[in-house]
Amino acid sequence: MIPASFDYVRATSLTHAIGLLQDDPDGNKLVAGGHTLIPTLKLRLASPALLIDISGIDELKGIEVADRIRIGALTTHAELLASKPLREVLPIFHQAADMIADPQVRNRGTIGGSLANADPAADWPAVVVALKGELEIAGPTGRRHVAAKDFFVGIMTTALGPDEVLVAIHIPYPNPGVQFRYRKIRHPASGYAVVGVAVALRLQDGVVSDATISITGATGRAYAADSASAHLNGKPLSSQNIASAALLASEQAECLSDGYASADYRKHLVKTEIIRALTSLADA
Repeated sequence: MIPASFDYVRATSLTHAIGLLQDDPDGNKLVAGGHTLIPTLKLRLASPALLIDISGIDELKGIEVADRIRIGALTTHAELLASKPLREVLPIFHQAADMIADPQVRNRGTIGGSLANADPAADWPAVVVALKGELEIAGPTGRRHVAAKDFFVGIMTTALGPDEVLVAIHIPYPNPGVQFRYRKIRHPASGYAVVGVAVALRLQDGVVSDATISITGATGRAYAADSASAHLNGKPLSSQNIASAALLASEQAECLSDGYASADYRKHLVKTEIIRALTSLADA
């Protein structure tokens, strides 16, 4: 398991990195934490001509909690887990980060790498979709923002162009009283989500005033369970309404099937994990 030969450059700025990508968009690849790319190189499933190390670009780092929340693409899972200001406002980041792999992976892996890679079983895509986040992207023609729900196109496929860099994740500051929950059934070998569920929900006088539910692991991409969320809005968070919403979400899913979990089993997990997540919020 030895990679094919490649050149290596440490980018000094975002502009430098984009310029290097432009030289050969199909052959040059970005690397930061490297938890997906390095195994891919060793298996020779990818053979880039040039690796562009972006880990030293300060613009891609940091967590800012203000009127909006900004999370730099190079923020590690460990930094998201440890951030007290972020946990106070959006505790779902702590919930999800605590379920990712092990300390070694969390110390090197980045949220931007996870989102850009778009593994259908990754945790962060469901979280940013549930939080109605926007992804800031920089490329040769400038910057643009893409809604998280539109960023994930398919299995390991996103709206990110071959000569573009994911810069940051922007999330609206939550309204008072919003509750959050992230749950997943882990694959016993990889720790990835067989099915993961992210929920943001607000109750007013016992009635759901706003709900967003998103799913990862079940299908080829993270998706918003819009029918389930719409069903809950304006209703009490009763066991009957929870069960109906969970059923709608499972019916929406065109689930993947593999040697560990069949499509029917994943569909079942979508339903049960939504019920568990929503019930835990109803009891809070």
